[in-house]
Amino acid sequence: MDWNTFWANVGSFVHDYRIPLGILTIIVVAFIARAVLLFLVRRLVDQVVNGVKKKQNVTDTQALVASPLAAVRIVQRTRTIGTVSTNVINVTVVIVAIILIVTTIDPNIIGSLALLTAALGAGLGFGAQNIVKDVLNGLFMVFEDQLGVGDVVDLGPATGVVEAVGIRITQVRDVNGTLWFVRNGEILRVGNMSQGWSRVIIDLAIPYDSDLDTVQEKMLDTAVAMSTEPKWRSRIVERPEIWGLESISAEALVIRLVVKTRTSAKDDVARELRMRLKRSLDELEVTLPSLNTVVLSGFDGAASVKGARPPGTRPIPTNTPQTPNGGR
Repeated sequence: MDWNTFWANVGSFVHDYRIPLGILTIIVVAFIARAVLLFLVRRLVDQVVNGVKKKQNVTDTQALVASPLAAVRIVQRTRTIGTVSTNVINVTVVIVAIILIVTTIDPNIIGSLALLTAALGAGLGFGAQNIVKDVLNGLFMVFEDQLGVGDVVDLGPATGVVEAVGIRITQVRDVNGTLWFVRNGEILRVGNMSQGWSRVIIDLAIPYDSDLDTVQEKMLDTAVAMSTEPKWRSRIVERPEIWGLESISAEALVIRLVVKTRTSAKDDVARELRMRLKRSLDELEVTLPSLNTVVLSGFDGAASVKGARPPGTRPIPTNTPQTPNGGR
């Protein structure tokens, strides 16, 4: 076998098919680079999450609700940053690969990139400015820790649990199960109900002639006893407090009780505490007042109250008997 002929044929083949081979090489390298970068991102995210779990001596992410609040936040933020980083890597690799492929097909096209850049700049200034706004706003929200996957947020257009945070779209599922796709550029403010702690506020109305001190003491004792139980000890952050008389009227006195809880346990604590307060008031033989107040606002408000606007009627016609002329 003549090696010189062999290598000559190989060189001729490579020269003849240099463009397809160059494109194929770029695609393969792009896939390899994407796989390596995604592996590094996932590896980093897993190391941070597993490190937090190991430090808190738990094996499941859901078990972190019983751990310090900072640990839960680290896990949520790390996973969110990992998701956004994955999206950025995918977009960057695709753009770079396309530019390299176009350059491989026509090396002289580099001189035309100036015009292409100018066209892209004009497009970004007019048609694509909303996309740029969405991307930048999404990056700032993630890196400033405004929200994360698993947070309960109020974004204005939608309120619910954050299921995914992308570089352009944030997905929020509300309490009814509807999945909202909110553009990051449309998010003007973020109300995050999952950061730090939450507060259960219970306003309890009692009859005007009730013993205020006795009722307040009973309410506080009930809440404190609940906070010391093993089931609720990890969910209640601080000792419950009575903030006192919230309002007074001829019908009732309203007493405010507050309990500081973990964000994920607010609703559970509130429901259980209401049940216990009801039983405690039953022991004191305190009957909750009946507050039936109807506030009417104009004709539309009155129309919304049953019976306020009965259906229109008209008098029932009566037939007056006519007397014949000759009937006198």
